[in-house]
Amino acid sequence: MAADHPGTTNSEPTSVLTGLGGVGKTQMAVAHALDLWTRGALDMLVWANAAHRHGIVAAYAQAAQFATGADQMDDTEAARRFLAWAASTDRRWLVVLDDLAAPGDIADLWPPNTAHGRTLVTTRRHDAALAHEGRRFITVQPFTPAESMAYLTKKFATAPQRMHGAAQLANDLGHLPVAMGQAAAYIQDRGLTCQEYRRRLTARLAKLADLLPEPDALPDDYHAAVSATWSLSVRLADRLRPKGLARPLLDTAAWLDPNGIPVVLFEYAAVRAYLARRRPTAELRTGDASDALGSLHRLNLVTVDDSAAVVRVHALVQRATRDGLGSSRRRHALRAAADALNAIWLDTGGNDIPEEILHSNALALHRHAGDQLVRDGVHPLLFRATTSLGRAGHVAAAVRLAQWLNETASRLLGEDHPDTLAARGDLAFWRGEAGAPSNAAAAAQRLVADCQRALGPRHRQTLNARHHAAGWHGRAGAPQRAVAELSALLADRIRILGPDDPDTLNNRNSLAGWLGYAGDPRGAVAALRSVLMDRVRILGDDHTDTLDTRHHLAHWLGEAGEPAAAAAAFESLLDDRRRVLGAQHRDTLATRYRLARWRAAAGDSARALRDMQQLVKDCREALGTHHPDTLTTEASLAELYGEQGNPHLAVALLKRVLTDRLTVLERSHPDIVRARERLARWTSASKPVRETG
Repeated sequence: MAADHPGTTNSEPTSVLTGLGGVGKTQMAVAHALDLWTRGALDMLVWANAAHRHGIVAAYAQAAQFATGADQMDDTEAARRFLAWAASTDRRWLVVLDDLAAPGDIADLWPPNTAHGRTLVTTRRHDAALAHEGRRFITVQPFTPAESMAYLTKKFATAPQRMHGAAQLANDLGHLPVAMGQAAAYIQDRGLTCQEYRRRLTARLAKLADLLPEPDALPDDYHAAVSATWSLSVRLADRLRPKGLARPLLDTAAWLDPNGIPVVLFEYAAVRAYLARRRPTAELRTGDASDALGSLHRLNLVTVDDSAAVVRVHALVQRATRDGLGSSRRRHALRAAADALNAIWLDTGGNDIPEEILHSNALALHRHAGDQLVRDGVHPLLFRATTSLGRAGHVAAAVRLAQWLNETASRLLGEDHPDTLAARGDLAFWRGEAGAPSNAAAAAQRLVADCQRALGPRHRQTLNARHHAAGWHGRAGAPQRAVAELSALLADRIRILGPDDPDTLNNRNSLAGWLGYAGDPRGAVAALRSVLMDRVRILGDDHTDTLDTRHHLAHWLGEAGEPAAAAAAFESLLDDRRRVLGAQHRDTLATRYRLARWRAAAGDSARALRDMQQLVKDCREALGTHHPDTLTTEASLAELYGEQGNPHLAVALLKRVLTDRLTVLERSHPDIVRARERLARWTSASKPVRETG
């Protein structure tokens, strides 16, 4: 248990040990009291069960009989006499107030601060009222990884074969002492290894209570199973104002990432609706959700990290909470968490929440929910998470999630359900992004046929499937085919949806790009100028689709032989994207990338190099070091180094880019192939030329 020792030499004679139930506060208090007593450092030890005020009063009254001989008086008067004695005596005493449930229970019962006495309080509470001047406030943390391994090694000293998988088990249990002790007892009683216990622990249908010892076999002086320990804390939190909201709030938190749930999630309409559903007798007021979160924080059931704007909750607290939910409540709590997380993602920029936090929460929810978010149709959060994971560079994770969605939707919804067909489209797309464009094109073409059969040729999803198939044909090396298919699709979209429909405009935008790739950059420029006029008319100057068309138009200007015009167009676009999207938005960074590339092409290599160097730093900060956009930017910086006479710098940077890309992409992926070709080129250029005589 990581915490400062509540020793007797500190300047504050009163120490308050606070922390999650089961973290080992009472065990620390016992060890401390026993150490002082055996060393002869105490003349009197008073141990009070502080779960109720009467327990404190009764312990003080009993102590008064020993200290003062007081008898024949009620407990309240005897308690006052003990406190008076403690304030004036020169005898050495320690009062332990174990498991203080409510700060109000100790009002006017705090032992005095004296040179000869010490007070040690253990509590689940984290109230400001306990952090009083003259008191040392100590938060007891779970074991460190090293402490966990030492603990399990000692437990299994006579059967070291049980240690197989010990480090992973300790991590699964969040290094919580009570969970470690009870898991070790279960393992010993049933002759398991740590790895075998882990398999039972992660089984979806297993209940935490079934994986702990029987009540009469609890180890290490624990008097309650871990789940019962937290149940008491939840009941206490539920009694705090606003009453009855702490438990349902924990219901929604139980499905998300224990290491960081966005604080803002608990204010979203879906969570508020769930809270109102669980407390129908009282109107939900503004701030109630935040106050309920504060109640959980005060009982150490969650930690609210204001600096990171996240809520952290121990994974086993989440597990115990999920185990305690009935089927209806489980379904509604899960849906509330999923709806709220999806709503955050829909908001512009995710409320400035880092995308990795959204990813980890979506994957945690997916892991715990199983197929519950697919039974009534695929929840949009799962589609959104798949796309976001892939765009952030986690292509393998996107493929895995898309494959699971495809298989699960096929089983539960049927192969012709629109959501199943959409999952197939995602799977084809991300397999293509992983380096198999020909396979993606074939899968997309089969999907078109199935959409036409199941949904009809006029259905928007069918039209979108045709769009994606055309794109993959182009990326698989047939740009002329992409142009032909997109041209035919455009005619159908105009006829079915109209010329101003967003999908029709997207079709025109894509068709213009493939015209360029098919060898007609001037045709691409003309087509994009036409699309731009219509997007400005329909959507406005600042719409993201309008800005996207300007981006493509600037690129094809450069490809058409006008690099200076391309650089000027990107410079103008950069100002607008910074204003509309912000300096760290991915599209803004992409514009800076293209601007640097076309400045170099226009002859301003020195400025392009400076711009690309700064852009690499900004991409690392905004997107992360392994994001595909960061790696692409670093590869271009390496090219600029090589072109300006620094092949050694180019080689060093390209080696790092190649290593990072190989962690997420197949060896045959075009980006890997290009990186190898560039590395070979600059490696050759960096070798000294041998002189021949």
